[in-house]
Amino acid sequence: MDNILLWVLLITFIAGFCGTGLGGVVSSFFKKDSKKTVSLLLSFAGGVMLAVVCFDLIFDVIFPENMSGPQNLSIVVSGIILGYAIVALLNYLIDLHTNIEISHIDESHPKTADDLDELIHSDHYYKHKEENKHLFVAGIIMATAIALHNLPEGIAIGVAYVQKDVENLWTGGAFILSVIIALHNIPEGMAVAVPLIAGGMSKKKAVLITALSGLPTVLGAFIGYMLGSMGTLWHALSLSFASGAMLYVVFGELVPESILMWKSKVPSFAIIIGMICGLIIIFI
Repeated sequence: MDNILLWVLLITFIAGFCGTGLGGVVSSFFKKDSKKTVSLLLSFAGGVMLAVVCFDLIFDVIFPENMSGPQNLSIVVSGIILGYAIVALLNYLIDLHTNIEISHIDESHPKTADDLDELIHSDHYYKHKEENKHLFVAGIIMATAIALHNLPEGIAIGVAYVQKDVENLWTGGAFILSVIIALHNIPEGMAVAVPLIAGGMSKKKAVLITALSGLPTVLGAFIGYMLGSMGTLWHALSLSFASGAMLYVVFGELVPESILMWKSKVPSFAIIIGMICGLIIIFI
């Protein structure tokens, strides 16, 4: 295992384990409703991630450094569609499983993981803490769903770092992507910790379980890095797959969730600001 991979795994550990765990810590101390603030942060993060995907990752796929001409567009398009489709299918299966499990707990609970996450940002759990012991089970389900969801995000980070040297570990699009995924993991950590704490688990155990749900990000980074290192074709496919996965995160999660939390045009403006900031950071 080379030194670059070790650094990539460390960076991914910070983004996955620490980012998700931080969400658990935040949720254990702050109960004040701040949906508008979180909405703007999610929108801004989505804009930055979109800039990284469009202006850095996909650009590197089409114009690789070790090729004299552009990459075959069919490979790029196929990889993006495959990445988007697989992550979308994974999220659908997670939602379906969550629906079945939570329906066994109480018919009044939300029907999908996204609905549960939306409800978490309300005061419901805090007002009815003693009456919702079954939320503990819902929290475990959410932790499992987040853990599965973090795997493709780790793949994206691992592939993005292929062909990078030590001097560029903490700069460029790959590092920006790591930071954005870490920020994205904070509300996901809150989505896990809140029902666990409301269901009666101690704050320390809830934060630990929440942080552990981010560990699959590290496994994903290892898989992505190894696949991307197998050759030009595999690198192009892996990077395209990662781009498609991130596009789903942006358009399938961050943007819809931010709009649900604050139904106005302001989140859209935050997305544009995020894209501009991401573009500036990439080309500085």
